[in-house]
Amino acid sequence: MSVESGKISVQTENIFPIIKKWLYSEKDIFLRELISNSVDAITKLKRVSLTEEFEGGTDYRIDLTFDKEARTLSIEDNGIGMTDDEIRKYINQIAFSGAEDFLKKYENNENKPGIIGHFGLGFYSSFMVSTKVTIETKSYKNDARAVMWESESGVEFKISTIDKTNRGTKITLSLDGDSGEYLDKWKLKDLVKKYCDFLQVPIYADGEQANKQKALWSEQPSSVKAEDYKEFYNYLFPFSGEPHFQVHLNVDYPFRLQGILYFPKITHELEASKNGIKLYCNHVFVSEEANELVPQFLTVLKGTIDIPDLPLNVSRSYLQSDPLIKKISSHIVKKVADKLVDEHKKDKEAFEKNWDDISLFVKFGMMNDEKFYEASSKILLFKSSNGGYISLEDYWSKNKDKNDNKVFYAPESEANSSLMDLFKSQDLEAILVDSRIDTHFLQFLEGKNTEMKFQRVDSDIVDQVVDKEAKSEIVDSENKTESDRITDIFTSTLGREGLTIKVENLKSQDVPAVIILPEYMRRISEMNMGMNQDKSNLFKNHTLLLNAGSGLVKNIAKTAALNPDKAKDLCKQVYDLALLSSKVMSETEIGSFVKKNYQLLEELTK
Repeated sequence: MSVESGKISVQTENIFPIIKKWLYSEKDIFLRELISNSVDAITKLKRVSLTEEFEGGTDYRIDLTFDKEARTLSIEDNGIGMTDDEIRKYINQIAFSGAEDFLKKYENNENKPGIIGHFGLGFYSSFMVSTKVTIETKSYKNDARAVMWESESGVEFKISTIDKTNRGTKITLSLDGDSGEYLDKWKLKDLVKKYCDFLQVPIYADGEQANKQKALWSEQPSSVKAEDYKEFYNYLFPFSGEPHFQVHLNVDYPFRLQGILYFPKITHELEASKNGIKLYCNHVFVSEEANELVPQFLTVLKGTIDIPDLPLNVSRSYLQSDPLIKKISSHIVKKVADKLVDEHKKDKEAFEKNWDDISLFVKFGMMNDEKFYEASSKILLFKSSNGGYISLEDYWSKNKDKNDNKVFYAPESEANSSLMDLFKSQDLEAILVDSRIDTHFLQFLEGKNTEMKFQRVDSDIVDQVVDKEAKSEIVDSENKTESDRITDIFTSTLGREGLTIKVENLKSQDVPAVIILPEYMRRISEMNMGMNQDKSNLFKNHTLLLNAGSGLVKNIAKTAALNPDKAKDLCKQVYDLALLSSKVMSETEIGSFVKKNYQLLEELTK
């Protein structure tokens, strides 16, 4: 048996301590790198099999085994193997140059989290967890002799011939004192599932297969059934329910891209910020952050993206400006928008059922990507005060002349208020909104559609609900009308700073009073607060609109002359009810209101 000793020529001292320092918190990737090398070896042999014959069969596999007493972990494949010349080339030269290139790029770079994937270290990542590394390998070639390469430092090495009958490569790591965790079957299985689950070679950990192998995104979309998509989603994201639909990405030119992106069910707006897109490179898991590949609004989606040509050993900031990444990002945006349009065309009723879950995503996307807005603007839906859903396009064509180029809207929580009932009684329609971004979104839509003016239903009383023919007759010697008297009574009684009293004849007697707040004031305040938060500060300047045609308001005017104190109590009650209807009472005001009502009931029961 011949033995050869040597030393790799290095320009940098202590390369492995530096690599360990950089990747200590992510040292698990050594297993990903070594398994990837094994898969490459098997892939090369598969290509050889097309033109050559060799011994050992084609039952390809990778085995992970360990010995707790000896503290060794082995990764073995039955791939193409290496000759002694090849081991000198691939281990002593090429593999080391990858580690050295890594060092040159990053030893003075403080942006550790900014490196994508850490691919390229390959075989030498094994020294992150080992005190000694041994390679036993035999080439598939019939006349090849088996050789062993071993090193304790990664710099000095020894090569010798050994007795090994089966082709392939076995790498044995003598684990250091901090890496005993890898002497555990479940730890190995977890790492295989995380990094190598979809590699198309069976990987066994302590005799049990640990990887799924089949990557559904690599299948032709035409061959995948709906059940297959759902099953794959549940495998990737257990306990997440069923997705609404998915986009299957499959591109060969001008770049290579595969993946499946799902539209998940979102039960809370905050879930929109969760990142559920898993990034792969040639079926090997890289990262759970795809922010450099897709716009922020798309990170609400879940699924996989596989980019074989992804530059993984560069900084994230470089990746963001890479022309390839920009093209891929634009393509993904287009495919997602196309899918939304297709789903709307295919089954409008089903699309409407899904709208509540995807509307936030669509709105956010429209505000952040011009091309996405252009592609999906025609399928933008809102709930209608008349029931069901209506697209903004249909609402505009149906109502723009009647509404004097206004789009009326109201919070969904106020869809059944007395004011909305009056509004609908005059054949008027409003879109309903109920999201924290809707105030911003409506303003965005106004910018895109300059002929449109969005007006909240309770920001003003539209002419259609006012009875213009009703006249208020003179009722006293001071030449005051009934409306004047009503104004005086409520003004003197309420006396609240910032409150304006206004009297109109409305076309319904069922609405005694309404709180009116100017559109501009409400928008400014809601942009700062969010639509579902405390709105009491909005009412520093507001209007109490009284309906002169209401029997209750008329009776208060009559009572004022006979029983001023009772009239004041009634004025306060009407105002409080209007505030309550507008859902702006503070907890203190609600408590006071309830107390007064109990007192009123007590008086009525005497």
